[in-house]
Amino acid sequence: MEIDGSKEVDQMHPQYSFLHSLVAGGVAGVVVDIALFPIDTVKTRLQSELGFMRAGGFRGVYKGLAPAAAGSAPTAAIFFCCYEGFKRYFSTTTGVINSPYVHMVSASCAEVLACLIRVPVEIAKQRRQTLGNTQKTTALQILWRAYKLEGLCRGLYRGFSTTVMREIPFSLIQFPMWEYFKLHWTATTGMDSTPFTVALCGAMAGGIAAGLTTPLDVAKTRIMLAEQGTATRKLNPRTVLAAVYRERGFAGLFAGFAPRVLWITLGGAFFFGFYDLTLRLLRGTVAADNPNI
Repeated sequence: MEIDGSKEVDQMHPQYSFLHSLVAGGVAGVVVDIALFPIDTVKTRLQSELGFMRAGGFRGVYKGLAPAAAGSAPTAAIFFCCYEGFKRYFSTTTGVINSPYVHMVSASCAEVLACLIRVPVEIAKQRRQTLGNTQKTTALQILWRAYKLEGLCRGLYRGFSTTVMREIPFSLIQFPMWEYFKLHWTATTGMDSTPFTVALCGAMAGGIAAGLTTPLDVAKTRIMLAEQGTATRKLNPRTVLAAVYRERGFAGLFAGFAPRVLWITLGGAFFFGFYDLTLRLLRGTVAADNPNI
């Protein structure tokens, strides 16, 4: 059930929609990354070339939280602003509303732009998460060292293409499913849409997408964690996955499957739930302040 006046606010004042997406996305991103960070750490260590125990096991599961928290708000904010903007543009251009193809293209475009922030944050976070690196090295020192030794593209944005290759298939699965579940929720269950039901839809969509794209996440993690001069550093995702398969078999391709699915299922619930809740609160405030809308 929409808050009274929310649709009218977005239609008559598109700047509100932009600001709402910016704020709601930022809030949702921070909540998810802080609340579920230990699960992400376990997943990263399971996928590390060092192996789970050598990478740190269950010790220091909050290492790398600072860069993750700092980068989560702008990354999520940019993503949702771009996603909602592209969705509105493509829907207007094509004249088709609630099309899965519009959702796929919009999410893919938004992911590419969000990765401009996400990739450096991921590099700092994952190197802090794996204790094979100097434990006293800060996130900024990690990024500066990467830039100084390898430059912008090969240092700060190492694994950019791999991350995009992971995020786009993920979004192609997650967002059309999330939009579909939301759209048909009331008709199927007979219950009104609420932030809780939106969170449930996000959890289901996220869990399915996470499981199917785990091998791409394994390749991304291996490449980002590789030290300069190592063989993995120079490999593409396909070659990395082939090496993982030879080393650990089919199970290696899905290393970290359980924590990744758990993390993104819970993350989807928190992320989409808080996003929807924040949107409703913001829209309700604007509608209350503008009774003529």
